[in-house]
Amino acid sequence: MARYSLEFKRSVQKDVRAIPKRDLQRILGRIEALRDDPRPPGSVKLSGEEYYRIRQGDYRIVYEIIDDRLVVVIIAVGHRRDVYR
Repeated sequence: MARYSLEFKRSVQKDVRAIPKRDLQRILGRIEALRDDPRPPGSVKLSGEEYYRIRQGDYRIVYEIIDDRLVVVIIAVGHRRDVYR
């Protein structure tokens, strides 16, 4: 299976500044794993949009998959109470 590349929206840099470092390391590892499998077990397609989300503890990673270009675009990373706003 082909390896996907990762792209990040500019707003993601602002999102990760508020996350504690111990949680951030696990989140970045989870994002890196999306290169090999952009639809891992536990990923959920969000209704009404072409976005997916995966959980990492109390945090959520919202992303879009562009299959024809083999790209995963990270849309948002944040605490579960705030990420969908």
